[in-house]
Amino acid sequence: MIKVGIVGGTGYTGAELIRLLINHSEVEITAVTSRSDQGTLVSDIYPNLRGHIGLSFVAPEMSYLKNCDLVFFATPHGVAQSTVPEMLNAGIKVIDLSADFRIRDVAVWEQWYGQPHLAQDLLDCAVYGLPEFNRAKIIKADLVACAGCYPTSVQIGLLPLLTAACIDMNDVIANSASGVSGAGRQANISNLLSEASDSFKSYGVSGHRHQPEIEQGLADIAGQTVGVTFVPHLLPINRGIHTTIYANLVDTDVDVQALFESQFEKEPFVVVLPAGSHPETRSVRGSNFCQIAVHRPNGGTKVVVLVVEDNLTKGASGQAIQCMNLMFDLPETSGLTAPGLLP
Repeated sequence: MIKVGIVGGTGYTGAELIRLLINHSEVEITAVTSRSDQGTLVSDIYPNLRGHIGLSFVAPEMSYLKNCDLVFFATPHGVAQSTVPEMLNAGIKVIDLSADFRIRDVAVWEQWYGQPHLAQDLLDCAVYGLPEFNRAKIIKADLVACAGCYPTSVQIGLLPLLTAACIDMNDVIANSASGVSGAGRQANISNLLSEASDSFKSYGVSGHRHQPEIEQGLADIAGQTVGVTFVPHLLPINRGIHTTIYANLVDTDVDVQALFESQFEKEPFVVVLPAGSHPETRSVRGSNFCQIAVHRPNGGTKVVVLVVEDNLTKGASGQAIQCMNLMFDLPETSGLTAPGLLP
């Protein structure tokens, strides 16, 4: 039985970790931390967990986490880096759901996150947590930087095209739309129901902090720099991401449907839909599955890839558990096979 701690259990990704892990046959949650809600029952903050977990929140201190085999950090950016070194030195594996260890270039990280990085020496040993590309390294890792929600959808959607080198690497566009839970649980006027409901907007068009993560990940896959324009949007829904990717084929003889089916035929959480399909966010709600459809409008040189995922599950907590399963030599699908919620 794997003893697991969760640092930052009151946010949406922390709650999603708990929801998924309480039904994982090989996991025991031993501690859930929160600075602001110490002593409060987890189920008092999230009533859907009543009867499933009897723990109260504790302070994020080593005394509560020292007996863990693995600790998840579901914390704001900049928090994990101050504590992770102590965890690793104690022989505890770590999966960080924040961006603290995703970007290898310190200067780039500090530019986008506006603070000094406190654990720069760990950036080279942190393994990027995208199983569909980095599975072999994740298996051997002690520190995993779980891939971000938007970057997951963009990288998975482009993986077959980059691997086959059949598109123009200098001109890729990714339009991504996320539900409001992607912004976290903190108070924010723009996330109020009366602000977000019945509306649709883009944001961060001139620059978004997921851009360098996307660029780094695509370059790792392609083995060269990939010029990508990333435009995020806010959807008036609670959870879900829909990403539309546009690229130009340089090999017009390629069968893109067959290419995607071949790339993902053994991937347990990537479903390639039949030709002509249009995936919907509701089909993957609450699941760790990612659904993809690929099109060539009018049979031309433009390829359009449609990707849907749940930003809290495959885009965060579910993917983190997928990485945990790999790190502890468990079936990769353990605790993650539930289908999406409909309606």
